[in-house]
Amino acid sequence: MKPAAVLLRRAGLAGLVLVLLGAFGWVLARTGPLAPIRVTTAQVEEGALAPELFGIGSVEARRSYLIGPTVAGRVLRVVVDVGDTVTAGQLLAEMDPVDLDERTAALDASVARAGSVAAGAEAQLRDARARRELATINARRYVELGASHFVSASVVEAKEQEQVSAQAGLQAADAGLAAARQDITRLRSERDGLAGQRRKLRLLAPAAGVVTARDAEPGSTVIAGQAVLRLIEPASLWLRVRIDQGRSSGLALGLPAQIVLRSNPGQAVPGKVVRVELVSDSVTEERAALVAFEAIPAGVSVGELAEVTLTQPAGPSGLLLPGASIKRQGGTTGVWLLDADGPRFVPVQIGSAGLDGRVRVSRGIKAGDRVIVHSEREIAAGSRIRVVESLPGAGS
Repeated sequence: MKPAAVLLRRAGLAGLVLVLLGAFGWVLARTGPLAPIRVTTAQVEEGALAPELFGIGSVEARRSYLIGPTVAGRVLRVVVDVGDTVTAGQLLAEMDPVDLDERTAALDASVARAGSVAAGAEAQLRDARARRELATINARRYVELGASHFVSASVVEAKEQEQVSAQAGLQAADAGLAAARQDITRLRSERDGLAGQRRKLRLLAPAAGVVTARDAEPGSTVIAGQAVLRLIEPASLWLRVRIDQGRSSGLALGLPAQIVLRSNPGQAVPGKVVRVELVSDSVTEERAALVAFEAIPAGVSVGELAEVTLTQPAGPSGLLLPGASIKRQGGTTGVWLLDADGPRFVPVQIGSAGLDGRVRVSRGIKAGDRVIVHSEREIAAGSRIRVVESLPGAGS
C-alpha cells in the first residue's frame, strides 16, 4: 500500500506542475512580451471637413482714451469716478492754473494800453497828414511867387524844405501807427495762447464712454502726457485672439467665430474676424486676430478671457482619419494599415485638420480601410495584433 500511495502523490505533484506551467504559458501568451499588441482601430471615411481654428482671446476696447494734461501740473479736482458714463465734451477733471489767470489779466491790460498807444499814433498820423497838406500848399504858392520875383529864392527853398519835412513826419507817424497795431496783434496772440493753455487745463471727454480708471487724485502732481483718467467706448469692445502659428493656416478676414466667455461658459456668442495682425509673436509662436461681436453681450468686462473657435469654409471631399493615427517612421509620415497579413506602414500626405481631431489624408489608403489609432506599445511590421475597444489612458 505504501508504494502505491507514493506513486499517487508523485502523479498528483506532476499534474500540478503541468497545470502551473500551462497557466504560466497562458499568462505569457496573453499578457507578457510574447502576447499580441492590443490596439484600437478606426475606419477610413470619406467626407468633407470644415477646418476650425481655436484660440484664447481677451476682451479689449477698440477705442480707449487716456485723459491727461499736455503740460506738467497739479490736479485741482476730478469730477467723475470709475464706472461713470460720460458724454462727449463733458468736464472730467481740471488742473491747477497756478498764475495763468493773473498773467491773462496782465496781458488784457497790456492789450488795452497798446490800444491807447495806437489811438495816439492815429492822432499823430492825422496831424502829420494835415501838416503835410499845409506845407504842400505853401510850397506851391511860394514857388509861384518866386517865379514872379515877389519873394527871394531862399524863401522858396525854405518852404519846399518844410514840405519835405512834413512828408517825413507823415511817414514816421504812419510807421508808428503800424508798430502800435503790430504790438496789439502780438499781445492778443500771447493772450490767446494763455487762454488756450487755460482751456487745456480743463480735461474734457473726447467721446461718449465709460470711465474705467482714475489714476490721479486732487493734489497729485502729474507730468505731461500722464493719464489722470481712462475712458473707453463700450460699443467698441472686441477680442484679441492668439492662435498657434502652426495651426493658423487659413486665418483670414471675415471668418465666422463662436465666442465662449469665461463668465458664461454655457453660451456661445457669434462674431467674426475683422483684422489679422501682420506681426506675429516670435517668442510664443502665435498669431493675433481681432474678433468683433455681432452683438456685445450684457455684462462683458474688459480683460475677460474667452475661448474662440473660427470656422473655415468646408474643403473638398476627401479621406478622413483620426489625427492620433498619424505616425512617423524614419522621417516619413504615415499610418499603420491593418490588413490580413498584419500591420503595414503606409505613407500618407496630411491635409487640413479639424478641432474634432480628424485630418484629411491622401495617398496609400482608400475608404473602408482600417488603420491603427492607439497601441499599448510600439508596432513593427509583422507584429501580432489584437484589436480592442479601448486602451487605458487612450481614446478608443
